[in-house]
Amino acid sequence: MKGATDPPIVSVVGFSGAGKTTLLEKLIHELADRGYRVGSIKHDVHGFEMDKPGKDSWRHKHAGASTTVLSSPHQIGMVMDVDHDHDPDELKKFFRNVDIILTEGYKQGDKPKLEVFRHGVHEEPLCRNDDRLIALISDTHVELGVPHFLLNDIKGIADFLISNFNLVPGVGHRERGHAGVPLNFEPCQMTG
Repeated sequence: MKGATDPPIVSVVGFSGAGKTTLLEKLIHELADRGYRVGSIKHDVHGFEMDKPGKDSWRHKHAGASTTVLSSPHQIGMVMDVDHDHDPDELKKFFRNVDIILTEGYKQGDKPKLEVFRHGVHEEPLCRNDDRLIALISDTHVELGVPHFLLNDIKGIADFLISNFNLVPGVGHRERGHAGVPLNFEPCQMTG
Protein backbone atom coordinates (compact mmCIF):
# COMPACT_ATOMS: atom_id res chain seq x y z
CA MET A 1 0.00 0.00 0.00
CA LYS A 2 1.28 3.45 -0.88
CA GLY A 3 2.37 5.40 2.19
CA ALA A 4 1.40 9.01 2.85
CA THR A 5 4.91 10.21 2.04
CA ASP A 6 5.65 7.98 -0.94
CA PRO A 7 6.67 10.14 -3.88
CA PRO A 8 4.83 9.62 -7.14
CA ILE A 9 6.70 7.55 -9.74
CA VAL A 10 6.35 8.58 -13.40
CA SER A 11 7.96 6.68 -16.26
CA VAL A 12 9.31 8.46 -19.32
CA VAL A 13 9.05 5.98 -22.17
CA GLY A 14 9.51 5.91 -25.92
CA PHE A 15 11.40 4.23 -28.70
CA SER A 16 15.19 4.38 -28.88
CA GLY A 17 16.34 7.70 -30.32
CA ALA A 18 13.17 9.57 -29.37
CA GLY A 19 14.95 11.85 -26.87
CA LYS A 20 13.99 10.39 -23.49
CA THR A 21 17.34 11.09 -21.81
CA THR A 22 17.52 14.66 -23.13
CA LEU A 23 13.95 15.36 -22.01
CA LEU A 24 14.58 13.87 -18.56
CA GLU A 25 17.77 15.88 -18.13
CA LYS A 26 15.92 19.13 -18.91
CA LEU A 27 12.84 18.18 -16.86
CA ILE A 28 14.91 17.22 -13.79
CA HIS A 29 16.79 20.52 -14.08
CA GLU A 30 13.53 22.51 -14.36
CA LEU A 31 11.95 20.80 -11.34
CA ALA A 32 15.15 21.14 -9.28
CA ASP A 33 15.34 24.86 -10.15
CA ARG A 34 11.81 25.20 -8.73
CA GLY A 35 12.86 23.61 -5.44
CA TYR A 36 11.65 20.05 -6.03
CA ARG A 37 13.86 17.13 -5.05
CA VAL A 38 13.84 14.67 -7.92
CA GLY A 39 14.96 11.05 -7.90
CA SER A 40 15.64 9.19 -11.12
CA ILE A 41 15.88 5.57 -12.17
CA LYS A 42 17.40 4.50 -15.50
CA HIS A 43 16.14 1.05 -16.47
CA ASP A 44 18.59 -0.97 -18.59
CA VAL A 45 17.37 -4.39 -19.67
CA HIS A 46 20.81 -5.20 -21.09
CA GLY A 47 22.76 -4.76 -17.83
CA PHE A 48 25.52 -2.27 -17.11
CA GLU A 49 28.98 -1.81 -15.60
CA MET A 50 28.95 1.24 -13.34
CA ASP A 51 32.45 0.98 -11.94
CA LYS A 52 35.80 1.30 -13.71
CA PRO A 53 38.01 -1.77 -14.13
CA GLY A 54 40.99 -1.68 -11.80
CA LYS A 55 39.48 0.76 -9.28
CA ASP A 56 39.29 -0.42 -5.66
CA SER A 57 35.49 -0.81 -5.61
CA TRP A 58 35.59 -2.70 -8.93
CA ARG A 59 38.23 -5.00 -7.46
CA HIS A 60 36.06 -5.61 -4.36
CA LYS A 61 33.07 -6.52 -6.54
CA HIS A 62 35.05 -8.77 -8.85
CA ALA A 63 36.69 -10.50 -5.87
CA GLY A 64 33.22 -11.69 -4.86
CA ALA A 65 31.50 -8.97 -2.82
CA SER A 66 27.74 -9.26 -3.42
CA THR A 67 27.27 -5.58 -2.55
CA THR A 68 29.78 -2.77 -2.92
CA VAL A 69 29.10 0.75 -1.65
CA LEU A 70 31.17 3.73 -2.71
CA SER A 71 31.02 6.52 -0.16
CA SER A 72 32.34 10.07 -0.11
CA PRO A 73 31.33 13.19 1.83
CA HIS A 74 29.04 14.19 -1.06
CA GLN A 75 27.81 11.01 -2.77
CA ILE A 76 26.97 7.36 -2.21
CA GLY A 77 26.92 4.76 -4.95
CA MET A 78 26.05 1.09 -4.71
CA VAL A 79 26.39 -1.98 -6.90
CA MET A 80 24.46 -5.02 -5.68
CA ASP A 81 23.89 -8.46 -7.17
CA VAL A 82 20.16 -9.10 -7.56
CA ASP A 83 18.08 -12.12 -8.48
CA HIS A 84 15.55 -10.39 -10.75
CA ASP A 85 14.77 -7.17 -12.62
CA HIS A 86 13.45 -4.75 -10.00
CA ASP A 87 10.48 -2.51 -10.69
CA PRO A 88 10.25 1.08 -9.42
CA ASP A 89 8.14 0.08 -6.40
CA GLU A 90 10.95 -2.20 -5.23
CA LEU A 91 13.55 0.54 -5.78
CA LYS A 92 11.66 3.42 -4.14
CA LYS A 93 13.02 2.41 -0.72
CA PHE A 94 16.29 4.06 -1.83
CA PHE A 95 14.52 7.40 -2.36
CA ARG A 96 13.73 8.80 1.08
CA ASN A 97 14.34 12.45 0.30
CA VAL A 98 12.56 13.19 -2.97
CA ASP A 99 9.29 14.77 -4.06
CA ILE A 100 8.96 12.77 -7.30
CA ILE A 101 10.75 9.83 -8.94
CA LEU A 102 11.16 9.93 -12.72
CA THR A 103 12.16 6.76 -14.51
CA GLU A 104 13.59 6.29 -17.97
CA GLY A 105 12.25 3.06 -19.33
CA TYR A 106 9.87 0.55 -17.77
CA LYS A 107 7.65 0.84 -20.84
CA GLN A 108 5.85 -2.38 -19.82
CA GLY A 109 5.42 -1.16 -16.23
CA ASP A 110 2.29 -0.07 -14.39
CA LYS A 111 3.31 3.53 -13.56
CA PRO A 112 1.87 6.67 -15.15
CA LYS A 113 3.74 7.34 -18.39
CA LEU A 114 4.95 10.29 -20.38
CA GLU A 115 5.80 9.16 -23.91
CA VAL A 116 8.47 10.92 -25.94
CA PHE A 117 7.64 10.45 -29.62
CA ARG A 118 9.40 11.72 -32.75
CA HIS A 119 7.50 11.22 -35.97
CA GLY A 120 10.69 10.91 -38.03
CA VAL A 121 12.02 8.13 -35.80
CA HIS A 122 8.90 5.92 -35.65
CA GLU A 123 5.51 5.89 -37.35
CA GLU A 124 3.27 5.29 -34.34
CA PRO A 125 3.53 6.15 -30.64
CA LEU A 126 4.55 3.27 -28.39
CA CYS A 127 1.70 3.83 -25.90
CA ARG A 128 -1.18 4.39 -28.33
CA ASN A 129 -3.32 1.81 -26.50
CA ASP A 130 -1.84 2.12 -23.00
CA ASP A 131 -4.29 3.42 -20.39
CA ARG A 132 -1.34 4.46 -18.18
CA LEU A 133 -0.27 7.14 -20.69
CA ILE A 134 -0.87 10.54 -19.07
CA ALA A 135 0.78 12.79 -21.69
CA LEU A 136 2.46 12.69 -25.09
CA ILE A 137 5.57 14.78 -25.73
CA SER A 138 6.39 15.01 -29.41
CA ASP A 139 7.49 17.01 -32.43
CA THR A 140 4.09 16.60 -34.10
CA HIS A 141 0.51 16.49 -32.89
CA VAL A 142 -0.95 13.01 -32.46
CA GLU A 143 -4.41 12.70 -30.93
CA LEU A 144 -4.34 10.09 -28.17
CA GLY A 145 -6.86 11.62 -25.77
CA VAL A 146 -4.17 12.83 -23.36
CA PRO A 147 -2.44 16.20 -22.98
CA HIS A 148 0.16 16.91 -25.68
CA PHE A 149 3.38 18.90 -25.23
CA LEU A 150 6.05 19.89 -27.70
CA LEU A 151 9.53 18.52 -26.99
CA ASN A 152 10.85 21.94 -25.95
CA ASP A 153 7.93 22.79 -23.61
CA ILE A 154 9.81 21.75 -20.47
CA LYS A 155 8.07 24.37 -18.30
CA GLY A 156 4.67 23.12 -19.47
CA ILE A 157 5.57 19.50 -18.76
CA ALA A 158 6.85 20.46 -15.29
CA ASP A 159 3.65 22.43 -14.61
CA PHE A 160 1.61 19.40 -15.71
CA LEU A 161 3.45 17.06 -13.32
CA ILE A 162 3.22 19.54 -10.43
CA SER A 163 -0.53 19.96 -10.97
CA ASN A 164 -1.31 16.32 -11.78
CA PHE A 165 0.51 14.97 -8.70
CA ASN A 166 -0.12 17.93 -6.34
CA LEU A 167 3.61 18.37 -5.79
CA VAL A 168 4.90 20.82 -3.19
CA PRO A 169 8.62 21.69 -3.28
CA GLY A 170 10.59 20.08 -0.50
CA VAL A 171 7.67 18.18 1.04
CA GLY A 172 9.36 14.86 0.38
CA HIS A 173 12.53 15.57 2.25
CA ARG A 174 10.87 17.47 5.11
CA GLU A 175 8.29 14.74 5.76
CA ARG A 176 11.00 12.13 5.64
CA GLY A 177 13.26 14.05 8.04
CA HIS A 178 16.08 14.69 5.59
CA ALA A 179 16.17 18.48 5.28
CA GLY A 180 19.89 18.80 4.73
CA VAL A 181 20.94 16.07 7.16
CA PRO A 182 22.93 13.02 6.09
CA LEU A 183 20.87 10.14 4.75
CA ASN A 184 20.85 7.15 7.09
CA PHE A 185 20.60 3.89 5.18
CA GLU A 186 18.69 1.05 6.75
CA PRO A 187 19.63 -2.50 5.83
CA CYS A 188 17.35 -3.92 3.16
CA GLN A 189 17.19 -7.09 1.19
CA MET A 190 16.75 -7.04 -2.59
CA THR A 191 15.15 -10.40 -3.22
CA GLY A 192 12.23 -11.56 -5.27
